[in-house]
Amino acid sequence: MSIQTTVVGSYPIPRWLYGDSSKTTLRDAVAVVLKTQELAGIDLVADGELNRFDPSHPETNGMIDYFVSRMSGVKTRYSITDIEAFRADQGMSFRAAPAGIVESEIGEGVLNLSADYEFTRNLTTRPLKFTCTGPHMLAKTVTDRHYGSYDKVCTAIAEVLRKQLERIPADVVQVDEANISGHPEDTPWAIEALNHVLGGIQTTRAVHICFGNYGGQSIQKGFWKSLLPLLNALQVHHYVLEFARRGYEELPVLKDLDSKIGIGLSVVDIKDNEVESADLIASRIENACKVLGEERIHYIHPDCGFWMLQRSVADRKMKALSDGRDLFYDRKESGVE
Repeated sequence: MSIQTTVVGSYPIPRWLYGDSSKTTLRDAVAVVLKTQELAGIDLVADGELNRFDPSHPETNGMIDYFVSRMSGVKTRYSITDIEAFRADQGMSFRAAPAGIVESEIGEGVLNLSADYEFTRNLTTRPLKFTCTGPHMLAKTVTDRHYGSYDKVCTAIAEVLRKQLERIPADVVQVDEANISGHPEDTPWAIEALNHVLGGIQTTRAVHICFGNYGGQSIQKGFWKSLLPLLNALQVHHYVLEFARRGYEELPVLKDLDSKIGIGLSVVDIKDNEVESADLIASRIENACKVLGEERIHYIHPDCGFWMLQRSVADRKMKALSDGRDLFYDRKESGVE
């Protein structure tokens, strides 16, 4: 089958991790997440980003803090003045405090993403995706006291991430950006930093762009048309894009996307507990194929990570994802539209 199923990254934290975050327990949890995806029929699996779970902060999934707190040059304890400076930036108004304060040159510190990959790689024989938060997102969540501008902070973070991702031979390495969607004005400097990171990836390069998810809310506002200059400039094999929650009226915009770049189409809404039917998912694929051409659709997936849903809901949504893809091909083979 040409269209593959995958997840975006995160998965609901298994309850037993809250009380015991030892390596043995973490291994069991990651193994369960991988096996659950396999049983649901997911072709390209991921670790659920459980390697980034911090029991001291169970309300977050580690998308930001895991990276920032391990880099050198960034402190994670800060003053009221630091917090006030961060809150003055309306672009990150959904956060109450910065992820860190940049005090000196940013370095890799104790960040070790290849160890996370190796920990997971031994637990599945399926093709594996490795996810990493992108430099733009990370730069926008810190308060800078050293570089003097976001673009310089972003460039420094990009250098760290490139060196980390160079060492990871996952089948797909996905860079996640959930802030650029609301800030297309950052495109000129975001392109340079993102391409620096992508240039270090030795395997299939993917970029996930969404409009954010916290408590079932979209954090960013914007349109795909505004992001086309970015999308056409990145050195990427395919995108992983959000549509299910937003609707599919913007799909024609992607006709102007470079034909060499594949599209990952979201067909599952992770901000809603209702589980999509296989028929609905198949119809969403059919619609996208009519608009863009089946050859452009490389993957189908959820809008974003599953981490804020109940496991029972996430599991059923993954099964529906796979069943819907299969139904799409059954209809195609039988000539039913």
